[in-house]
Amino acid sequence: MEPKTRKRLTLAALAPTAAALMISAAPPAARTRQAEGTIWDGAGALNAIDRDGRPTMPCPLKHTGVKAEISGPLARVTVSQDFENTSGTKIEAVYTFPLPHKAAVDGMTMRIGDRTIKGRIRKREEARQIFEDARRRGHLASLLDQQRPNIFTQAVTNIEPGAKVRIEITYVEAVPYEAGHYTFTFPMVVGPRYIPGGGRVPDAGVITPPVAAKGVRAGHDIHVEVSVDAGVPIEGLASKTHAVDIERPSPERALVRLRNQNEIPNKDFLLSYDVAGRKIQDAVLAHRGGQGGFFALMLQPPERVDAATTTPKELVFVVDTSGSMSGFPIEKSKEVIKLALDGLYPQDTFNLITFAGDTHVLFPRPVPATPENVRRAQEFLLSRQGQGGTEMMKAIRAALDPSDQQDHVRIVCFMTDGYVGNDMEIIGEIRRHPNARIFSFGVGSSVNRFLLDKMAAEGRGEVEYVSLQDDGSAAARRFHERVRNPLLTDITVEWNGLPVSDVFPANHPDLFAAKPLVIVGRYNRPAKGTVRIRGAMRGRDFVKELAVTLPESENRHDVLATLWAREKIEDLMSRDWEGMQRGNPSGGLKAEITQLGLDFRLMTQFTSFVAVEETVVTRGGAPVRVEVPVEMPSGVSHEGVFGEAEAKVAARVQAGGSLALRATLGAMATTAPAPSRRDTTTAAPPRPVPPLPRQESAAPRLDPALASHLRGLDSGSPVKIKVWLSAEPGAVIGDLKRLGLVVRKQTGRILFAEAPAGAIERMALHGSVMWISLDPGSPAE
Repeated sequence: MEPKTRKRLTLAALAPTAAALMISAAPPAARTRQAEGTIWDGAGALNAIDRDGRPTMPCPLKHTGVKAEISGPLARVTVSQDFENTSGTKIEAVYTFPLPHKAAVDGMTMRIGDRTIKGRIRKREEARQIFEDARRRGHLASLLDQQRPNIFTQAVTNIEPGAKVRIEITYVEAVPYEAGHYTFTFPMVVGPRYIPGGGRVPDAGVITPPVAAKGVRAGHDIHVEVSVDAGVPIEGLASKTHAVDIERPSPERALVRLRNQNEIPNKDFLLSYDVAGRKIQDAVLAHRGGQGGFFALMLQPPERVDAATTTPKELVFVVDTSGSMSGFPIEKSKEVIKLALDGLYPQDTFNLITFAGDTHVLFPRPVPATPENVRRAQEFLLSRQGQGGTEMMKAIRAALDPSDQQDHVRIVCFMTDGYVGNDMEIIGEIRRHPNARIFSFGVGSSVNRFLLDKMAAEGRGEVEYVSLQDDGSAAARRFHERVRNPLLTDITVEWNGLPVSDVFPANHPDLFAAKPLVIVGRYNRPAKGTVRIRGAMRGRDFVKELAVTLPESENRHDVLATLWAREKIEDLMSRDWEGMQRGNPSGGLKAEITQLGLDFRLMTQFTSFVAVEETVVTRGGAPVRVEVPVEMPSGVSHEGVFGEAEAKVAARVQAGGSLALRATLGAMATTAPAPSRRDTTTAAPPRPVPPLPRQESAAPRLDPALASHLRGLDSGSPVKIKVWLSAEPGAVIGDLKRLGLVVRKQTGRILFAEAPAGAIERMALHGSVMWISLDPGSPAE
């Protein structure tokens, strides 16, 4: 039996409905406006509640600070997270957050008052054990785990009442450069992931943080400060995503701050700038210290050569029409695809595929790009709406499988936000189809850049990001330019006897965009020589030579060792993406990745940072676990992601405070407790959520449309339904099966099922059933 002091998160702020709901989080003025039927856009707090539904504590994460220092092409970033326990109970805060997927995370520090504890890098299992031992002994401790290259979990345990704790995380990354522009990106929120069935995402619970309901603030904010020292005059400095203040101490330097000091963290921060001359120079950087020699080559891309003739292409356009794309994202996708279709040549062939819970292919096979076929495709596209799950694997196979039997290259344009939990599995599937080129488009304000970048990398294509404010015609124009007129193909590098090894990327991708060719590697002795790069430009040979000096000793550029290790880890991961998804890659990959993380003090999927305050023992027994909620990404529809029924349930949750936030808004994923991934292929057992008290009537838990439908049926008539549970399915499914439920598919706490009409009201009386609705379009098995 769960003790009465156990707490869980729920929404304790006004629901954006017309009902007059009186709760303590809203100021009197807000309550008045709500009673008048207007939507309150204030910053209601998210509170933990006890089992009786009484709010007890505010969200423990108060503020995130980001401080980036960009010097030339590299950025060193410090992320601070301020936790505060304003309750009367000792707590453990758990926060799931994003970082750039190419970031080399190399440090964590915990600060309490004037005390600073430096995090230690350990094997993941060892770090978890140290953290749990500290929790039992009453010591303040923090644990940083990597769930995906772009998703991390921070846990801070034994935070005493009134205590403030600051966690600082540091990372380094290269700032992407294309066509004269540098762009620094900082992601602010983990978008809601769709979790496919079949146990394919064993860590679903730790990559799906609870989401604040529509119209309600998550209770924490963010501030960003970026200093740029380009070494040459900076031009065109701007952010297209946020209002910023800019200081210019000199033409070569700039200091950029978010104008809003309390920004809502619900979309990526993008900062772009040009440098004088608009071209980077070829460069060789080297470092040689205690860990050996490391180097980086940065080679300027060639000028694009206009094609004299146009070669016919086979293009397949794949569009995500799932619920998370509902509203602005899908309309932006339609805009870009329409313009891309308009840009087809008569000799091209094409097809159009859309996917959500299932996949729809417009033509049986690619058809000529005649005006009539293009018109049919555009009409088909306009009819698509954002709804349902994100069964991306079916669409990947529909688009790529035919290429295996073709003697020509199929070009696939894949447009999505990437909000899926099985991202590594999808990347692995793309790797198995070498006769297709993937051009991925990320559409939205906070997309899954790890998935989209790797889709393009493994598909030997290019990635494009389209925000909701971007010009769709520019994106479509760049797509056609890249497809028809690549900058450089068939790239090889000749080292001419230079003592280099472990060079990455191992296979050099074709250059479709005006990006530099960046190569990192190791060297074992000093040397001088010439590197020769070969390739093809519109059928003509391309040759470029670069003088290279690998010094005996060089203390500068020590970050090269970190960046090389990060590239090496990524190369190892790519050898078994499906195994990485399960947390157990084949052969010795796990051991090799782990050792690199330990040797170079880097976060990986198998190494974690842990910090323990050993000098003080806290009081008050075991801490109460509190999960930090996140914002819904800007432009993403709550109704599209969670459905109309869940929105209704959320409104009742906010009014009555009797359901867990995860049970309400996280039902699309399993809810294993954060942040541990053991050496098994199954998720850790979930924390039980207390069942709801039984009700005298089933009506509050039946969708009105379902209730009306049932009145016209015989008791034995089968009905397809969706069932939302407030607890882990386990024993609940057994109870419902005894009443006649047949489960067709399960996604976290949502059951897609069939049941006799006469039994459905009895099912709704079960203490762990939150809501039942009709399901005329249940996802396919």
